[in-house]
Amino acid sequence: MNATPLAAEATDLVKTFDGKTAVDGASLSVPAGSIYGFLGPNGAGKTTTLRMMLGIIDPDEGHRTLLGNRQPLKVAHDVGYLPEERGLYPAMSSREAIAFMGALRGLPLKTGRARAVELLDGHGLGDWIEAPIRSLSKGMAQTVQLLGTIVHHPRMVVLDEPFSGLDAINQGKLEDLIRRLAAEGTTVIFSTHVIAHAERLCEKVAIIANGRIAFEGGVDEARNRLRPIVNLRTRTPDGPWRADLPDSARQSGCEFHFELPEAGPEKMLKSLIDHGAGIDTLSIERPGLHDAFVAIAGEAVAAQMKKDARA
Repeated sequence: MNATPLAAEATDLVKTFDGKTAVDGASLSVPAGSIYGFLGPNGAGKTTTLRMMLGIIDPDEGHRTLLGNRQPLKVAHDVGYLPEERGLYPAMSSREAIAFMGALRGLPLKTGRARAVELLDGHGLGDWIEAPIRSLSKGMAQTVQLLGTIVHHPRMVVLDEPFSGLDAINQGKLEDLIRRLAAEGTTVIFSTHVIAHAERLCEKVAIIANGRIAFEGGVDEARNRLRPIVNLRTRTPDGPWRADLPDSARQSGCEFHFELPEAGPEKMLKSLIDHGAGIDTLSIERPGLHDAFVAIAGEAVAAQMKKDARA
């Protein structure tokens, strides 16, 4: 079976600013046509890594390949990039802003204007085609900038913290757009400090903390690092069956929480039934990506991620 071709690859990227290492040996591989997430708190090195991948800045060490080219700027016309720092000319109309962004990637203005009308209509902004950017809400303006990022039909879209500042409705719309792009064969890379977005969208993630890639792989692979959790409620708090629960089980009255034993649940269930524990509820839950993130990156990094999400 042939391996999935890579849309982007990096090996041992290092970048230092004023004597401080922002990225320390980052290696990653992004399959073509996938949705790939960069997870980490603010200041972890996500933006610097993305900018090195795109050729906006050069690494001090290491190398990268973008869409098969070792010189990323040579394929810039095939990439759409939405930076974390948003910026649109406030006096421009929505249509002109999108067409202008396409022109920066080599798209003729006439074509860009026609596509802009289609995109704005298709994303609920048909009444705002001629409206100046200054008259749009923050979410609407961000949508316009996002549409400008894809107007030239790029093979790859890179979104740096795209969900930041959006309300729940617009976050949902953005998730839908990302899924549609991937369904059409576009590779989507986005950075975020909100784990839920990555868990819902991504096939592969990189967890970055303190400038280092702590994990890279499939979402399921990250979650499978942890054992499933058993939640058990019995009718009695103790009995001979208690000896067949793990010593590490957390107990609160008749409720127990513990990792599923390697041998499986059969012996435990037999003991509970044979000794009359009385099973009120029993569930086995697979750990989420947040739990995996905590296990991989540590409690302090996870706490910083939560703080960033509330900011």
